[in-house]
Parts: sequence; structure tokens; C-alpha cells
Amino acid sequence: MTETQTKTSSPEIRAAAGAMDGLREDLFRHVFAYRPLPPLSPEGRLIRRLPEGLRRAVVWTPHALVLFAAFIVLMSGFATWNFRLFMGLVPAIPVAMTLVRPVAAFWASWVATLFCALLGTDGLWGASAFIAQVVVLVVVAARTRPRTAAWMWLLTLLFGVFLEGGDPSITAPMAVLSAFALLVVTVFQVRRDAEREVTVQRTVTAAERDRRTLLEERTTIARELHDVVAHHMSVVAIQAEAAPYRVENPPPELDQAFVTIRENAVAALTELRRVLGVVRAEDYEAPDAPQPTLAVLDGLLDNVRETGLETEKVITGAVRELPQGVELSAYRIIQEALSNTLRHAPGATARVEISYVLGGIGLRIVNGPPTGLVKPSPGAGHGITGMRERVAMLDGVMTAESTEDGGYEVAVFLPVPPAESEPDEPAAAPGADPLPYKKAEQA
Repeated sequence: MTETQTKTSSPEIRAAAGAMDGLREDLFRHVFAYRPLPPLSPEGRLIRRLPEGLRRAVVWTPHALVLFAAFIVLMSGFATWNFRLFMGLVPAIPVAMTLVRPVAAFWASWVATLFCALLGTDGLWGASAFIAQVVVLVVVAARTRPRTAAWMWLLTLLFGVFLEGGDPSITAPMAVLSAFALLVVTVFQVRRDAEREVTVQRTVTAAERDRRTLLEERTTIARELHDVVAHHMSVVAIQAEAAPYRVENPPPELDQAFVTIRENAVAALTELRRVLGVVRAEDYEAPDAPQPTLAVLDGLLDNVRETGLETEKVITGAVRELPQGVELSAYRIIQEALSNTLRHAPGATARVEISYVLGGIGLRIVNGPPTGLVKPSPGAGHGITGMRERVAMLDGVMTAESTEDGGYEVAVFLPVPPAESEPDEPAAAPGADPLPYKKAEQA
């Protein structure tokens, strides 16, 4: 039946078609699929209270019960006078098969029932065949779903009535007992699924609660940052703009210094607002303004030089455009390294080296020892930690250590996938140092 015909047919026909699809899905597709019965969870409410050695044995209780049922079926076959071994062994095989191939075990139980009916003297449902059929129905139903249990019970009833020539009285005991057993299994399955659903809902609720708490904490942090940092930066910007008007005939150098202070304060406020937006809302969308790259590094170096830090830039290799994430991380690493030099090594000089090599980019920022009367500012190490996090995010390499003359050196290599690198660059030798510029400088 095509999809168009199913949509235009009556609800009864659609229900029947859905039922037949369910029958094929449950009992005809993947009949011989290998589905081993898993052991019980050692973290169950009762099992976890047992000693460790006993717990390892108890988890295999379902397997032991099924094999014990197969043994009962085998023993019951010896109650007959004809073919005692086969009358017990053949029905026991489908019972054991439920441990690994449940759907195939259901069909094998029919074959075993027919075998016992032909060779035995107790009719269709002899003792071994009767017990085997009930056990198979229960185990397979417990391992599948209620719909499969209903199909198996109905097909077993039709199978028995057909073999007995339409007389349901012989199959009635099998139908009643198996219906009661399958009802118990179905109720247990429904309860288990309900408990599992409740557990999932509780987990989701707890996750939502944690997420809401996290957002509240992030909002609190953002509010405190705005109240403290943004306020002081605004005051710095306003005072820097008003300061030249309070001095009569200020020198040009002083005017330029105040202009630089105000520009830096405004830039810091802009960055702070962007970061606060990320902290306040999880679905915050970044502004459309382009992020800084190495192409605008000269502006950063000029800004640093205006503060009194003599900085030299050296570029080796063929300059090329790198992925945006690599460009931004390289820019931020250089920015943070120069900021650390300003704070911790006042009066020193800095050197920024950028090496475009095959497979990535190398950075080296080195400064001399502090000079002059200004004392270095103590630091908490967050700048170095931030740089390491950026490098780790890109699977790069970073070293940060003091130099022999009392300065400090930061060396970084940021890899770039080959598809995004220039293919005509000479390849580095296997096993070469990822920071060749560092060894050259030391030499």
C-alpha cells in the first residue's frame, strides 16, 4: 500500500496497516539478530547494598533463571515414555536461545512444540512443550515491548487452534496461563518505563535548574563588573577629555597623552560591554564589528609606544591571511604579552617576532628587565593562563619563561590545517622544532 493510498483510506484500514507493520517489525525483521541479554546493573537499589564479591554474581541472576527453566524443561521431557531425551532437549533449546536470539527463540518454540506433538503421546501441549512455550513467551516479552507480547500471544493461540482442528479447549490452558504471565510482564514494563521517564524528567529539571542558577550567577557577575570597572573607566575617559582644559597652554605632548588615555578607556569600555553581553545572556549574538587581526597589529604597537614602551616588530616568512580564529588569538596573545610587559617590566624594551612557517604561525614576544624608578605591578598570573587557554584551544604549543638577563619570553606556535596554508611553501623537515625562530634567536 502506497503512502498516498494510506492517507486517503479509512481510519480502520490505516490502523490495520499500522498493526501489520508492527507485526513485521517485531517478529519478522531481524529474526536471527544477535541480542545477548545484558546483566543487571550493579548500581541497582538492592544489588548495590551487597558485598562486592556477591554483587558480581547476582548481576547474572536472569541468565541463571533462564538456564534453570531450560533444565526444568529438559527434566520434564523424561516423564514421557517415547524419545525421552529428545522430548526434553528439543524444547529446552528455544528456552536457552532467549538469552541471545529472542525472536528466533519464539519461532523455534513452535518447531519444538510440533516436534513433541508428533513424537510424544500427550497431544499438542505436552509437559515439556507447555513449559517451554510459556517460558519463551515470558522471556521474549520481557526483552521486547508490550506490542510484541500481544502479537506472540495471539499467534500462539491461532497456532494451537489450527493444529487441534479448530477446538480451542485444548489450547485454552496455554492461552489463559500465558495471558496472565504476559499481563504481569507488561505491567512491570510499563512501570519500569514510567520510572525511567520520571528519572529523565528529573534529570532535565535539575539541568534546567543548574542552568538557571548559572545564568543568575553570570548576571550577578556582569552587574558587579559593570558597576565597578565600567564606572571607573568612564571616569577615566571623562577626566582625560577634560584635563587639557584645566591647564593653561598645555604642551602638545600632554594633549596627545590625554587623547591616548581617553581612546584606550573608550576602547576598554567597548570590549567590556561586549564581554558583559556574553556573560549576561547565553544566546548573546556578537556584534558585527570585525575582530582585530594581525593586519592591524601596527596600531596596537603604536598605542603601546605612546605609553613609553619601545617595541620592535620583526616578520619572517611569506605573510599570508590565516583563519580568523588563528588571527584573533595571535593578536590577543601579543596584546596580553605587551600588557604584561607594561605592568611587570616598566622601562623595558620589547620585541615582537612573527614567523609564517609551513603549517602555522610562530610568535615570540620577549622583553628586557625592568629599568627606572617605577616599581613593577604584582600579578596573579591570569594573563599567562588566558594565553595558554587560547593556545590549547587551537592545539598549539606555548612556553613562557624568564630570560637570562632578567627579562621574560613568550613563545607560541599556532598550527593551521594544511588545506588553509599556502601549498607552495617549503615543507619543514620531519621532527623539526615547531618554534624554529626561537632557536635562531638564541643562536
